[in-house]
Amino acid sequence: MTAPEPTCSRCGRARAAETDPLAALAWVSTKENGEQRWLCPDCARNHVRDIEGKLPDEYW
Repeated sequence: MTAPEPTCSRCGRARAAETDPLAALAWVSTKENGEQRWLCPDCARNHVRDIEGKLPDEYW
């Protein structure tokens, strides 16, 4: 059994729709409350401050 193809949790775009292999590699995976979520490159770029805000203080 294979895992379902990731879709962006913000805009719903499917990673399978990517025609450029580099764009498919640019997807961001996050884990929130034990659930894996995906962000497409555009949403990740638009919401980078939200992502950085979740990093622990030790990171900085």
